[in-house]
Amino acid sequence: MISIALAGKPNAGKSTFYTAATMADVDVGNYPFTTIDPNRGVTHVRTDCPCLAREERCGDEDCRDGKRYVPVELLDVAGLVPGAHEGRGLGNQFLDALTDADVILQVVDAAGATNAGGEPVEVGEYDPVEEVDFVEAEMDAWLAGILDRNWESVERKSRSPDFDLEEAITDLLTGFGATEHDVTVVLRGLEYPDDPIQWTDDHRDALAAEVRALTKPIVLVANKADIAPPENVERLRETDKPVIPATADGELALRRAAEAGVVDYDPGDEDFEIVGDLSDQQETGLERIREVMGEFGGTGVQQALNESVYGLLDLITAYPVQNENKWTDAKGNVLPDAFLLPHGSGPKDLAYTVHTDIGDGYLHAVDARADRRIGEDTELEEGDVIKIVSTAS
Repeated sequence: MISIALAGKPNAGKSTFYTAATMADVDVGNYPFTTIDPNRGVTHVRTDCPCLAREERCGDEDCRDGKRYVPVELLDVAGLVPGAHEGRGLGNQFLDALTDADVILQVVDAAGATNAGGEPVEVGEYDPVEEVDFVEAEMDAWLAGILDRNWESVERKSRSPDFDLEEAITDLLTGFGATEHDVTVVLRGLEYPDDPIQWTDDHRDALAAEVRALTKPIVLVANKADIAPPENVERLRETDKPVIPATADGELALRRAAEAGVVDYDPGDEDFEIVGDLSDQQETGLERIREVMGEFGGTGVQQALNESVYGLLDLITAYPVQNENKWTDAKGNVLPDAFLLPHGSGPKDLAYTVHTDIGDGYLHAVDARADRRIGEDTELEEGDVIKIVSTAS
């Protein structure tokens, strides 16, 4: 399962975002380090379900009238403070918890209502642009420190006649989620000595920064956009990172109202409908959320999740079925599964994603939409419905 990590300074709204996205019970408080132990939960990215091309909706529990929700893991870790890579705050614990993440949502307090340490201040008192590069700088320094502390092992290996620098560096970075291919891609873009003994701190710093950028890309969530000075949001949007304005509080309020049956709302919708009785105060609060949604195209929570998976990671959604005519599995369930795959994946990649045995026994595949057999080198597209024929199926 794709893993998304929430990162940022304390009290920026990570736990509220996590609660809104997962509807799991966690501690939410207006003080630093509300979160101590990492929270792991399941949230969803949203896409159009292939059932929209049929007369009837599929009825899958993750499909709401053609809005398909694909599960991903969401990780909420302790807040990051300056100097975290040196162990300040819960720095090492925080950074260790990020190693399994595929992408990072950096939650920024766009309202400027918390200082660099996460302590509450007046709205607009702190400049949120100051923390735009904060998470990546701490991660880069932390990873460079790991390389520096363990570089002697690379130097020792270099004395072997069959030494392979890429393999040796990969061994150091596998715990960070870097593959040999990742290391190869990064080294191809760097200038460095062939002899690792001649590497300097600058070489290791550059390697750490590029590996982090490739394996842990970052989307900025400009949280508290509902109370933020407009110029703060605009200045955040002018940075060199993907930026999604958001109100995690607003999303949480809507999801709870939907659970209570007083509003009609699906995560990611740009608006909602009030369908139950509300107090004047509740209605006023919801109308304020509606204004923010109108300005930013939603609450931003679902948009941030989607941007991280479909934007930054450039993944597609494919749907394996056993019956290419009815789009069902062996039990008659329509479009029962949805898998996220890298752009450029083929039907055999999908087969391996479903199960190793199915991939090993792969024979051919059928495009259920077009009702035709496709080759192994066919690149799958978003929303493809595929029947996999395998000796293991």
